[in-house]
Amino acid sequence: MTTAETGQSSGSKTSDDAWAKLSVLFPFPLDTRFSDIEIKSNDMVICSEIKPSSVERHEWCRITKNLGQGSATIHNKSSDAILVDEAVIPKDGAVDIISGSEIVPGPEGQGYLQYRFTIMPAPESRTQLLQILIDPEHAKCSICLNIWHDVVTAAPCLHNFCNGCFSEWMRRSEEKHKHVLCPQCRTTVQYVGKNHFLKNIQEDILKVDAALRRPAEDIAVLDSSASIQSNLIIGSKRKRRLNMPSPTLEERDNLRLQCPQCVANIGSYRCEHHGAHLQCHMCQGMMPFRANLQVPLHCKGCDRPFCGAYWSSENVTQGVSSPVCGRETFRPISERTITRIPFITHEMNRHEQDITQRCITHMGKTVPDVVAEWLRLFNNREIDRSRMPLNHAEMITASTHVCNDCYDKLVGFLLYWFRITLPRDHLPADVGAREDCWYGYACRTQHHNEEHARKRNHVCRPTRGNHHF
Repeated sequence: MTTAETGQSSGSKTSDDAWAKLSVLFPFPLDTRFSDIEIKSNDMVICSEIKPSSVERHEWCRITKNLGQGSATIHNKSSDAILVDEAVIPKDGAVDIISGSEIVPGPEGQGYLQYRFTIMPAPESRTQLLQILIDPEHAKCSICLNIWHDVVTAAPCLHNFCNGCFSEWMRRSEEKHKHVLCPQCRTTVQYVGKNHFLKNIQEDILKVDAALRRPAEDIAVLDSSASIQSNLIIGSKRKRRLNMPSPTLEERDNLRLQCPQCVANIGSYRCEHHGAHLQCHMCQGMMPFRANLQVPLHCKGCDRPFCGAYWSSENVTQGVSSPVCGRETFRPISERTITRIPFITHEMNRHEQDITQRCITHMGKTVPDVVAEWLRLFNNREIDRSRMPLNHAEMITASTHVCNDCYDKLVGFLLYWFRITLPRDHLPADVGAREDCWYGYACRTQHHNEEHARKRNHVCRPTRGNHHF
């Protein structure tokens, strides 16, 4: 077997196409001093730089392609240990690697380069980039005659409009007509929802031709009119005549989609026969879509519809034709309580959750005490929200309605800040000396390697990998 210099290949089988490569991640992922090492042989010895301070090359490993295309085996050929995904591989040792594995050609992270191993797609499976040419005239709203903004699609006709334009059209239609008709083809609209695929196309068109952009004032007016956040179900059935036959099976199924205010006047309101409805994400029951209400219908953290707050405001505790949620399922953050650390906290690392609980107990506090304290800091905007795992992070306050899942995510976020601001000497003695994981909270190994999850601190910011750069 011959040795391969950087960018060359040799061994039992070679080809013009590289099946894998090693890319430098550290000290800088785009450092032009270090080129990618293309691996074209099924069994290749790597001879490359191992330290950023030296251009001298060393034979430090051999990479062998495994059967299939999902993994390879790295053999340590250096005179010292190397690191693979933070695991120490001794001299002459070997371990399997996959696409994304990170490799340090030395016994410790400091002072050595860091490489990422990437498996390239096979030539026969590579898809060619397809350039789609779209005439901007086909990406215009038929109401305002401009390029879509926050595009929504109506069904069953599948015509597309600006969210603000169609929302205003729908409001006026519901006031004057028995049905909501498509502005373009006059088909009765049964559903309408956001179209994220077309939104990407809309943004690409505006990047190519900035002249098609609307003034900021026009966009602000559209956004103020937009009311469609999730899929809306728009009824269109007329009243049933007395001499009509009994409903069919399909019609009975449709009746199950009625909400309590479809069948009775509740709180001085009864749904129109063509009125739009939202389907609750939790109970799957229906509630009327009333855009001008002060009662929130969507969770601000995930944009999903929930009916608990609405039916509570209407004093409805149970439905006859449709299920309803209780108020406890969708409440303001300030009105919620929690007694335990949520399962999703600290990226579901149970060792870190246990340490956080021990810290809280040692301080003579409870989980509700700590959450209340950090919620106050959060509400006063004393916490950086860039890592907050919720939509509309900057708009959320203690009075915002959120669902149970989003509340757990918020609590996990607050407990992360509680932990990273704790001095080391406040940690339990048996964990205070742990080294920080290079990849911090973004570490993937902690999810499948119990020992690594326990031995390294993962409640910290990454210093390596994509999350760092």
